[in-house]
Amino acid sequence: MGTMCGRFAVTTDPALLAQKIQAIDESTSSSGDKGDKDVAGANYSAGPNYNVAPTTTISSVVKRHTEPEDESTRRVRSMRWGLIPPWVKTAEGGGPDTKGPLLINARAEKVTTSPAFRNSAKSKRCLIPMDGWYEWKPNPDAGKKAAKTPYYMYGADGELLFMAGLWTTWRPQGAPKDAPPLLSCTIITTDSAGPLAEIHDRMPLTISAPDWDRWMDPDAPIDEGLLRGHGDLDRIAVREVSRLVNSVRNNGPELIEPAEPEEMGLF
Repeated sequence: MGTMCGRFAVTTDPALLAQKIQAIDESTSSSGDKGDKDVAGANYSAGPNYNVAPTTTISSVVKRHTEPEDESTRRVRSMRWGLIPPWVKTAEGGGPDTKGPLLINARAEKVTTSPAFRNSAKSKRCLIPMDGWYEWKPNPDAGKKAAKTPYYMYGADGELLFMAGLWTTWRPQGAPKDAPPLLSCTIITTDSAGPLAEIHDRMPLTISAPDWDRWMDPDAPIDEGLLRGHGDLDRIAVREVSRLVNSVRNNGPELIEPAEPEEMGLF
């Protein structure tokens, strides 16, 4: 059924997000704190984005140490959506060679064994905040060529959803050790449950607030229970939305508004 979670909406500014979840905002920093060499400044637009597409720079939440012995703390960092493993070759322009598949999603069932994800699963787990995500439901009754219907899944309480993710760092060949790397991430998906299963067979893996730190802990192994869970499933509501979302060129609050009756095929 194609990839799961290929578009989402996030309208909270990274600085505000950091404040909200008691994190350090490193989303625009050109370098991290002392001793933390894995922060690169990204060309990040902090404005609301109602149509986040793969390869966009997005906000991600990690837990990291500043000094090796200190307590790890939550940080908000800018990352490219679409994981670029460290072994990816350097292209002519000095950036990563991205000819391979876009690793925007990682299946929960395979993160600990897949060569692309298993190293990140050990100690580079993150959270990817979003207002909601889009999914397209086929209309088999209307024939094979019929347009799919877009739906928006979101936090019914108006609060952000936090999706389980993995992240990693990539450096161009021959780059100095202290050069800030490119940070990239992927969203973990799992089998859909409840009403969401009627729209698509996969959904992002939600992590509920009490489990955030356990999920991100850089010093603990991955929590298999969280990988098999559906953290915030009970908070998720679904609504049909307009087909405007089909084009990445469209971006505004109208994308998440309920579909108009004429768009819902009643006429």
